[in-house]
Amino acid sequence: MSGWLAIAGMGPGDAALITPEVTAALAEATDIVGYGPYVSRVTPRAGLALHASDNRVEIERSRHALELAAAGHRVVVVSSGDPGVFAMAAAVFETLEQGPAAWRDLDIRVLPGITAMLAASARAGAPLGHDFCAINLSDNLKPWDLIERRLRLAAEADFAMAFYNPRSKARPEGFARALEVLREACGGERLVLFARAVCTPEESLRIVTLADARPGMADMRTMVIVGSSQTRLIERPGAPILYTPRSAP
Repeated sequence: MSGWLAIAGMGPGDAALITPEVTAALAEATDIVGYGPYVSRVTPRAGLALHASDNRVEIERSRHALELAAAGHRVVVVSSGDPGVFAMAAAVFETLEQGPAAWRDLDIRVLPGITAMLAASARAGAPLGHDFCAINLSDNLKPWDLIERRLRLAAEADFAMAFYNPRSKARPEGFARALEVLREACGGERLVLFARAVCTPEESLRIVTLADARPGMADMRTMVIVGSSQTRLIERPGAPILYTPRSAP
């Protein structure tokens, strides 16, 4: 049996947003490898082994997946959103680069998915309609001073900004400092979207100004999008529309 490895994005939460390409790979797989909550989204069936693991063991998880594929298994490593955006694709390739030379002969594919950033933007309107950047606010894998520098430069460049992992229970002070940095860099008028648990039954959207944004409005299930100076709100009956025009003055 010829093994292969697919690194697949499961989308933001709604099964309807999983791509047909990912669905086909899951149907062919002999093994599913991933963080427990993501593996639990895969329906068990005969002949399919589910390998769930804890968070923060990405390299161990990647090594296990590569070893299975090298042994002839058809392996899907599952991520939420898109596997190439702060997720498992980079971890697998880091492991591949450091591993046995034979692993480089494996059939390895990255199957894209809908990111939380894009799902949140779509729910609110089009706040990422012009130039934007994405920043992971977790300092697990990079120093906080680098995060702060990138925040200041992104604000100076007038990007809209999408923040992953904004506020953990272990380090709640990081997001509070991020908001301070942004207010210092660009004032308090920019619009901020707090999109929590997008595309799940617990979804909630909240739009405030940067001046009114508070750390407690975000947790690790929240996507935070800070608009550029051009981002605007269209008031209407029901939910307003948040968008950034396609051109800049």
